[in-house]
Amino acid sequence: MKTLRKADVVIVGGGWTGLLMAKELGARTALSVVVLERGVPRSTDKYADDMDELDYAIRLRMMQDAAQETVTLRHDARGRAVPLRRYASFLPGSGVGGAGEHWNGQCPRNLPDFFELYSRTKEKYGVNRLPEDHAVQDWGITYDELEPYYTRTERLLGLSGKAGNLRGQKVEGGNPFEGWRSEEYPTPPTKLPYFSALFRDGAKSLGYHPYPVPAATLSQAYTNPDGISRPPCVYCGYCERFGCMIGAKAQPTSVLLPVIEKKKNVTIRKGAWVRRLVHDAAGSESRVRGVTYVDATGNEIFQPAEIVFLASWTLNNTRLLLLSGIGEPYNPGAGKGTLGRNLTHQVSFAAATAFFAKPLNRFMGSGASGMLLSDFDGDNFDHSQLSFLRGGLLEARNTGAHPIGEFGEVPHRVGSRWGSTWKKAGIEYFDRVGRIVVSGEHLAYKGNYMDLDPTYKDRCGDALLRLTLNWRENERRMAELLTEKTVEIARAMGATEVNTFPGLRNYDSRRYQSTHVQGGTILGTSPESSVVNTYGQHWQAANLFVLGGSLFPTGGGANPTPTILAMTYRTADAVAERYVKRPGPLA
Repeated sequence: MKTLRKADVVIVGGGWTGLLMAKELGARTALSVVVLERGVPRSTDKYADDMDELDYAIRLRMMQDAAQETVTLRHDARGRAVPLRRYASFLPGSGVGGAGEHWNGQCPRNLPDFFELYSRTKEKYGVNRLPEDHAVQDWGITYDELEPYYTRTERLLGLSGKAGNLRGQKVEGGNPFEGWRSEEYPTPPTKLPYFSALFRDGAKSLGYHPYPVPAATLSQAYTNPDGISRPPCVYCGYCERFGCMIGAKAQPTSVLLPVIEKKKNVTIRKGAWVRRLVHDAAGSESRVRGVTYVDATGNEIFQPAEIVFLASWTLNNTRLLLLSGIGEPYNPGAGKGTLGRNLTHQVSFAAATAFFAKPLNRFMGSGASGMLLSDFDGDNFDHSQLSFLRGGLLEARNTGAHPIGEFGEVPHRVGSRWGSTWKKAGIEYFDRVGRIVVSGEHLAYKGNYMDLDPTYKDRCGDALLRLTLNWRENERRMAELLTEKTVEIARAMGATEVNTFPGLRNYDSRRYQSTHVQGGTILGTSPESSVVNTYGQHWQAANLFVLGGSLFPTGGGANPTPTILAMTYRTADAVAERYVKRPGPLA
């Protein structure tokens, strides 16, 4: 094994969190920073030639290759897990920029009570209202603490939107349920597609409060605080699973990489498949000495470092710590250990598929052009007489309908999913169908967790990550009510027919449910209940930090990226201003 020259900082993962941390440390310190990304390089100038639906949206060119590494899944601890042979329910990105290259760019903030979920629920409804198997806990940080970092994130991305609560004052046209914000969005809302306008009018007629989706696709030209200028969106409809051809969508390669490339103290190393974090002791006095990885030519490399950041996707962060033997793996039977616990996946489904008499011009749009509704999110509605807790966002967006993946959605009355009758109906309804989607909270449960699979291994011979994951009655009942409300809105929009979501049963890995998977390395205020402190600093190794959605103790209805970036900014401040000057525990 070859040993390289020691770096001050090594960052595992070159997506949103890894590159944001590299940008911050590269600009604010003299530290030498090495980013290890196992995927290929990405650049915005290549995306103009890559709008190929078959290659990118169907064959998933920008995603991790399940033939080289996947996960196994079972619904409970009694069952045997089997490998996911292809990614479907979530789509982990690969290459520089990670999933931030192929995301839709929806950026709502989490509600203030989301960060104090246990204490707020206990106070209002009593602890006995929480499900028996719950593992819900407070974050240890509050919305008020994160608000300045949310604002910095929105300036970085140039978010397009409309404030609903500006310094405590309600603002017409925005989300009246949101937490207070110190500033208006950097740019106005994006243009509103016809389908989304129907949703807005239908929801308002029922007394609800729709508002524009906070979007990382620009509504007008914008230059962020780092001097990065981007053009406005042209609504081509190629956001989800694609890189933006003009740079209007905020992506790590368009927002962060241009700054990083000017820093001589930051290096991005591609094709680096990290296998282990090397540490010199176990227990509370452990110290990480660096990482080992396999390079693009198959050579094993040891990269020593003074500080290590894990900044890969949720499942990869958790797996690397498990493989490296850092932290105590969670044992649900004994109720001990923290590493791998609180696995959640955003409850996402098309609650109402609505068919209309008029064309909707679905080919136009962007990943975040449309309307949201927060009337049924979190605890924005009274749960006293309901059989479940929490809720979710309702959304009506025009993301751009593509001819392969979007063909064939027909009313249930057609009765056939193949043959000439189905084809005729598919053509008739192709531009007259829209989905109202629910993005719901997923409570943490003791029985939903991650560990290493005892049977299956990856291309390097390392154990795969095993997911033990299933829905509970709380999520099923939540989905039932939100589906009812969504169908009411679809009828108010003027839909001639509506296909209704059949309900949540067992967790189904075959249906896409967002890439918003959280937990495994959760943060908290003590090592007995969390893997890291509120800065993402590992309780057992002060020079090891973890970034990303794996820190979330529970899963929200709001998309996680703005919260992830806000937390990354908070950690960057603590490292640059405190840890570098005096290494040691930050909390």
